[in-house]
Amino acid sequence: MQPNIGLEKDVLKQDNTLLNDFLSDLHVLYIKTRKYHWNVAGPNFMEYHKFFEKQYNAIEEEIDAVAERIRQLGGTPLATMGEFLHNTSLKEDTGKPKDTADMFKNLLSDHEQIVRELREDVDKCDEDLKDAGTADFLTGLMEAHEAMAWMLRKYLS
Repeated sequence: MQPNIGLEKDVLKQDNTLLNDFLSDLHVLYIKTRKYHWNVAGPNFMEYHKFFEKQYNAIEEEIDAVAERIRQLGGTPLATMGEFLHNTSLKEDTGKPKDTADMFKNLLSDHEQIVRELREDVDKCDEDLKDAGTADFLTGLMEAHEAMAWMLRKYLS
């Protein structure tokens, strides 16, 4: 059933496309962060292990919120790894575990890329699609990724 919330069908379709792309990025980032949580080692193991756990838990909550937003807008969230990998702008981290500094650098790069993409999506939703609700929703998520990037950046300082 099409939502009757003041947004045209084409706007809802564009919203759901960009939300599903973001959902795909979140899944790739979630898996990468879990991988690092499982494989971090060294003298600060427990601190890093808990830090990565806190980040993947926050990402997991975002995944659910984005999927629910897609449903609110009459769409269907992507739900397979194949779909996520096809629609993500992030690179999967395959192969052997990285050293700790590389883990932080990779996650920082991903969060910053997500922030840049969300900034564009917020503008598109607000200015082009006239969908203040989705623009506001994405703004909050952008701010969360800015904070996660800042924390990662501090570990590399």
